[in-house]
Amino acid sequence: MPDPSAVDAAAVFTGLLADLREEGRELEALVTGLPGPAWTRPTPAPRWSVAHQIAHLHWTDRAALLSLTDAGAFARMVDQALKSPESFVDEGAEEGAALAPAELLDRWREGRAALESALAAASPDARFPWYGPPMKAASMASARLMETWAHGQDVADALGVRRTPTARLRHVARIGVRARDYAYAVRGLPAPEGEFRIELTAPDGDVVWTYGPADAPQRITGPALDFCLLVTQRAHRADLGLTATGPDADRWLGIAQAFAGPAGPGREPQDRGARDREAPPGAPGGTPRTATGGTVRGTAR
Repeated sequence: MPDPSAVDAAAVFTGLLADLREEGRELEALVTGLPGPAWTRPTPAPRWSVAHQIAHLHWTDRAALLSLTDAGAFARMVDQALKSPESFVDEGAEEGAALAPAELLDRWREGRAALESALAAASPDARFPWYGPPMKAASMASARLMETWAHGQDVADALGVRRTPTARLRHVARIGVRARDYAYAVRGLPAPEGEFRIELTAPDGDVVWTYGPADAPQRITGPALDFCLLVTQRAHRADLGLTATGPDADRWLGIAQAFAGPAGPGREPQDRGARDREAPPGAPGGTPRTATGGTVRGTAR
């Protein structure tokens, strides 16, 4: 008989890949049919247009695909990046943004399909090289979903679109929770010894996603959407409905990040504390770009 735990892990991975596919499709639908000038519209990331955001996702998808299928080619890509560690992310985005919108869209669509196939063929626990420590296939899929969602928020903000949050945010929230100690380490700060209790209201309002011990004295509560905007640095804490209990939990909300690499300055407060938190589709504005998902820099500027 098959190992039930293995069957469950496979099912979870299959569901994750389905969510990654749907996240990409949602963003693709947002940009499909845009007139040419809309692709040059600035996003909250300095000097990055809508085209830069899509080009960056395509570039990172390609890196992930090479990691999964051609370790030698991926190593050469890393070597090239190390020659210009401060600019290679921007250079990759610039290259793609220079393409005609239709060609960029086609390349991104084809790249997503190829990456999905490569991930589906991998064992969830298999490790593959990355710009830091190797990543499991499941972690890589989660990271790609997080980055697609975060950069999709930048695109939505540029286009003035309010996206409807979905249960796919649980993947983003989970990464944000697990990256707690990293947020301290990247700033040279000691991490708190105990776990926090985190209770996030899912987008449907009927479920609460919980992490950490139920009796933990320090905790974070609030909407899952707001937590995901915070840890991807797509909104400032002052503009979100998150509550911290305890000094360590309170400090974490000021430094939290779900992406790898140096800490960025985050986003300036928008003085929108009274934004439409009650409206389920609500999603505040974006923030400067982050190379989420474990790139070398991962900087939010």
